[in-house]
Amino acid sequence: MTPLKQLITLIRQQNAIPVPPGINRLTENLLARHGDAVQAVLFYGSCFRKGDDTEGIVDLYLLVDQYQNAYRRRAQAFLNKLLPPNVFYLELPYEEHVIRAKYAVFSLKDFRLGSSGWFHSYLWGRLAQPMGLVYAKDDQVAAQVYTAMARAVVVFVSRVLPMLPSRFTAEEFWNTGFSLTYTAELRAERQDALVGLFETAPAYYEVLTRTAIRLVPSSVSFREDGGQIRYHAKIHPLKRLSARTGWTVRRFQGKLLSLLRLLKGALTFENGLDYILWKIERHSGIQVELNPQQKRIPLVGVMVLFWRLYRRGAFR
Repeated sequence: MTPLKQLITLIRQQNAIPVPPGINRLTENLLARHGDAVQAVLFYGSCFRKGDDTEGIVDLYLLVDQYQNAYRRRAQAFLNKLLPPNVFYLELPYEEHVIRAKYAVFSLKDFRLGSSGWFHSYLWGRLAQPMGLVYAKDDQVAAQVYTAMARAVVVFVSRVLPMLPSRFTAEEFWNTGFSLTYTAELRAERQDALVGLFETAPAYYEVLTRTAIRLVPSSVSFREDGGQIRYHAKIHPLKRLSARTGWTVRRFQGKLLSLLRLLKGALTFENGLDYILWKIERHSGIQVELNPQQKRIPLVGVMVLFWRLYRRGAFR
């Protein structure tokens, strides 16, 4: 078995875990909303890691064949193609509680491209983390999704590796990588939340590191030291300089793209401004009230609120 196939198998096994029943209810609703355009649905984020759909907002990726087939309005398809993804809010009553979700819409083509071909880490930084494939139209689509996730891990490793010292552990590698990818966006999460990502599945990340590192064009060896695997990478100084430059550009690019997506989200979300403020308050503890005028003009409201929140330290 080739190293890439081993990586795909590892990711498939990790992601093939039971999901809360409410997620299936959400998936059924998305299939009804977007019809035959739907190719796959993925479940990820904090609710996935906790295996819970009752607290917080469930994060989903909705993969479609073509944007124009997924929407009734051409404007939504155009915005999705111009700056993927479009993000929508969904809440459904289920048993004795309400399931709240946001789902990001990608075409299968953009999903594959973003997993390995994008300069920015927006998609491959997320796909390197465990997530569940809740629905796939057929085995061919499932294979494409898992291959994209494997390639995302390889890109993640290759972009993060030059940013570490010569000797490191898997935990140090992933904590550095998560910090780099999250700070390349406007994120409200605190640093301790990023460190906790590795701790949710340490054994998986250990195996993932050993498997994926064989697929990057760098000289990396490892040995066991006191029951812990330690890695030794030989990275040329020019490659390290290039990596530092790349992450500096990603941070600048990411802030801009995040702001544009935030503005677009105010148009695609029902009560979009309220959602944005709720999420920022949930992660950072900073609360800002909306006045009626800001609610009537979402784009202006988002820009004003963004500046106020940024100055108060809501974003990292």
